[in-house]
Amino acid sequence: MNNRKKVPMRKCVASQELKPKKELIRIVRSKEGEVSIDPTGKKSGRGAYLARNKESILLAKKKNILARHLEVAIDDSLYEELLQLVETENNSTHE
Repeated sequence: MNNRKKVPMRKCVASQELKPKKELIRIVRSKEGEVSIDPTGKKSGRGAYLARNKESILLAKKKNILARHLEVAIDDSLYEELLQLVETENNSTHE
């Protein structure tokens, strides 16, 4: 018997890299059309995953990738929030 637990893999919509789900940020669009960051990964709605790095977030913004995947307009404030989240995580891991 194989006792190792299966790690769920997801693809970053910007870089197309396949990574463990916990290494990505989930952005979700609710039925009401509201877009938000889903830190738990359990919110209901259409989701898209982004790698936890500045390059992927900026690429998604430049090419409007999130808007296409979530089928809704994405406000610049969401990208700012994502960049801030990644910056905070990077600062806490380097201390």
